[in-house]
Amino acid sequence: MTASTSPKRHLFATALLCSSAIVPFTATVAQAQDTQASNRNNDEIIVTATRRETSVTDVPYNISAVSGTAIEKAQIFDDAELLRSVPGVGVIDRGARNSGTLNQVRIRGLSVDGNGLGDYAVSSVASVSTYLNETPIFGNFLLRDLDRVEVLRGPQGTLYGSGSLGGTIRYITRKPVLGEASGWASTSFSSVKGSESIGYSLDGMVNVPLGDKAALRVVGSFGDYPGITDYVNVYDLDANGIPVAPSGILAADASYGVVEDADTVEQWMGRATLLWEPSDEVDLTLMHIRQSDDVGGRRQSSFNVDGFGNAYGDNENGSIQLEPSTRDINSTSLEMNVDLGFATLTSSTSHYDHTGDSISENTGFYAQAGFLGFYYNYPRPMASAVRTYADEAIVQELRLVSNVGETFDYVVGGFYRKQQIESTQESYLRGFKQWWDTLLPGLAAVVSGDKDFDYRRIENFEEVAAFGEVTYHATDTIDLTIGARYFDNKSENDTFIDLPLYTGVFTPTNAFFETSEDDILFKGNLAWRYSDDAMIYATISEGYRRGGSNAVPLTGTFAEDPGWQIYGADNVVNYEVGTKGSKNGLTYDVSAFYIDWSDPQLNTATTNWGFFAVQNGSSARTYGIESSLDGYIGDNWHYNLGYAYVNAELSGDFFSPSNAVTPVAIDGARLPGAPEHMLNWALDYTGSINDDWDFFARLDGSYQSETRNGVGVSPTFNVPLDGFSLWNATTSFTRGNFTGSLWVKNIFNEKGVTGVFTEAYMGTSPAEGYFGNGNKEMISLPRMIGVTGSVGF
Repeated sequence: MTASTSPKRHLFATALLCSSAIVPFTATVAQAQDTQASNRNNDEIIVTATRRETSVTDVPYNISAVSGTAIEKAQIFDDAELLRSVPGVGVIDRGARNSGTLNQVRIRGLSVDGNGLGDYAVSSVASVSTYLNETPIFGNFLLRDLDRVEVLRGPQGTLYGSGSLGGTIRYITRKPVLGEASGWASTSFSSVKGSESIGYSLDGMVNVPLGDKAALRVVGSFGDYPGITDYVNVYDLDANGIPVAPSGILAADASYGVVEDADTVEQWMGRATLLWEPSDEVDLTLMHIRQSDDVGGRRQSSFNVDGFGNAYGDNENGSIQLEPSTRDINSTSLEMNVDLGFATLTSSTSHYDHTGDSISENTGFYAQAGFLGFYYNYPRPMASAVRTYADEAIVQELRLVSNVGETFDYVVGGFYRKQQIESTQESYLRGFKQWWDTLLPGLAAVVSGDKDFDYRRIENFEEVAAFGEVTYHATDTIDLTIGARYFDNKSENDTFIDLPLYTGVFTPTNAFFETSEDDILFKGNLAWRYSDDAMIYATISEGYRRGGSNAVPLTGTFAEDPGWQIYGADNVVNYEVGTKGSKNGLTYDVSAFYIDWSDPQLNTATTNWGFFAVQNGSSARTYGIESSLDGYIGDNWHYNLGYAYVNAELSGDFFSPSNAVTPVAIDGARLPGAPEHMLNWALDYTGSINDDWDFFARLDGSYQSETRNGVGVSPTFNVPLDGFSLWNATTSFTRGNFTGSLWVKNIFNEKGVTGVFTEAYMGTSPAEGYFGNGNKEMISLPRMIGVTGSVGF
């Protein structure tokens, strides 16, 4: 009989072996670099992840940080590229369209949602929380004038008001500088392979002192980028937006056109920050940020052939209509810090309002869903889903952070959020009414119009939480931290649904439901600083994601199984051990984790009538190793390496609330969007050409192994996605306050697919008059070459 070892024990043993190997290795390299350290710039990043200013290497758990300066030097413009440079962070790259609708970042594999989500706002919150300074908000803001970005892995509810399941990402903006008048201006021009035009962006910042105790910092950004995607099967439309009928309304033929570079992107962002320090003990920061996006279509390409048998080429989309989106987000926050002598009291008050809309091609979905054929099968079918979302919240957090004591120190806080989320969908069969009235003029009253589906969900959510940590300094080198979070949530869901196409056939339905929940979560952390610049740590922490109600009707035309009416919170228990250290500019971090996930939430649709809904599964588990190494070769060469191994699977069958016999996903299914292996790397050189000019060059990249598109047993969604690597390069020349840069993204023009709508889900169907093809792949941005010039003053 062979003895077995649990993944948890095996993983932690592996981590300890890695630690024992890497510590002497880094020590040797650091000693070799010791004589050069004095000539090297100090690249240490100070973070506030623990609610105190601390070096990354002194934080006793797994955290990564990227400085704003590094983001700017590498010419990183979007979240997808930024987060690919962080070990163990996965991104579903949808491009700019609907990029603010849904947080598609995945840490440690904690997601069961399919990679295709994102066209509409879902009910459940993301497994990864995001903060803009002290405001918990997902806005996918432009990366301009940032101080740093912090990525915290694992649950963070005992230090942050907004709980998180898999981790927290914090975007920290630069504050105004007192007594300094300064600024900068920058412009970029770029060309993307497959596009016919040049894109550009204009960015700038000005810092204005307002006396000795106040300052104002204003940041502005505007970008106008041509598309790369050609919509090659688009209907020609008449003045009413109905497909043109060349041979008459009852004839089957249609007129098609091509719209080149349809996925244009226009974005602008403005941010104003006012800092006032009336005394040495008090400071107040008032910030307002607004961003607007206007996107012409999807950066997603179709594959195989259209209904005429023509094969799709690179960057060609088979939708028979354009799919634009817009969004606007406003956020205002007031942060106040008061030094009480023994502790610092922080108050953060914020309000945000985030709205968006889009049009999605649903004709391919209707063509594949045979049960819709009773009203779908008409000449020149054109199914449009017009969707909107709105998210508005008021957030208040109070936090008291003690000074570091000899024996104890603490963080305690309270959190309140009142939030309203609205999601709508109006679906239209463009031209159906016109065709019906022409075919059956005597029965014109039977069809009410082109609208065939009407849906609205409004959810009001209120959360009250208390959180905190106490750290006991057992010795000069050993710290023990205990944390807890209590939360009390209330949720109201009001849902409306109607199928209005046929007059009087279906009765509109409203459903309303209320839920509440409360619980306490715990965290324990032990850290041993076995030398002045190295530590070993171990953490056990709990995380949760709130539950809620789906508010489905239980009687009438649109009745659903009662099991769909509510969904519960899901919870994780995170076990982690690791080691990290720094010496003479060389830093390392190795950690191993094991996570038990109970009742994972899946965003899906109800069985009978397709209400957007959330259901709970049984259980899942993820485990893996995350590691990073950052150092120098001589005075001029700098490198960093990151590797993550993640094994993320269901650990129990997943059943629909209305069917406890046939699983929708089975035990052992790999979680979607979670590569087993992820690598990232960067090598840069900084030096001088002569007394006037400095030179910077950087080569970086990332790799992820094969992933799955979904978690279910159905091949309609759960298909494999190939692994890929992306490479980027930047060179910059600096003289005084001027810097000129030449950069290339995706050097080898890798396709980089992170999600797909399959043909089984949205394919072509010539037999039903649909000659386009609704399948699509979510591809990385093709090779882009650009230049940037910036000047400071």
